[in-house]
Amino acid sequence: MPNIASILKDEITRVARREVRRETASLKKTSAAYRTEIAALKCRASDMERQLRRVNKSPRPPVPAASNDETATQGARFSAKSIASQRRRLGLSAAECGLLVGASAQSIYNWEEGKARPRARHLPAIFALRHFGRREANARLEALRQAD
Repeated sequence: MPNIASILKDEITRVARREVRRETASLKKTSAAYRTEIAALKCRASDMERQLRRVNKSPRPPVPAASNDETATQGARFSAKSIASQRRRLGLSAAECGLLVGASAQSIYNWEEGKARPRARHLPAIFALRHFGRREANARLEALRQAD
């Protein structure tokens, strides 16, 4: 006849194994789901990298130049930093700069922040700001204010 202690020990071991199996089964399911999701994400990332390489290889269409302002802006480029630094150099507010350029103060702010780009009709006036001094800018502002 088996010893009660050994029977009790075997029963405890069996119950413990069953509990461990039950606990690890849910972990196995979730880890399998995670592995599947990771594989799908890796596949998606590689597809995106392939698309990016394809886009970078394709030639870009040339940007059409503005026909009416081509002579005034030839060789000049617009930069958000440039207009901000020109405005600071001249000591102008956004509203004053807008008055000189022919745009609103909000447009000047958006151009400086890079949220928008100026239209072709504003570019010659923006490029002209580069050659202004403070006195000339203030004189033009006074002339524009008196004209209104």
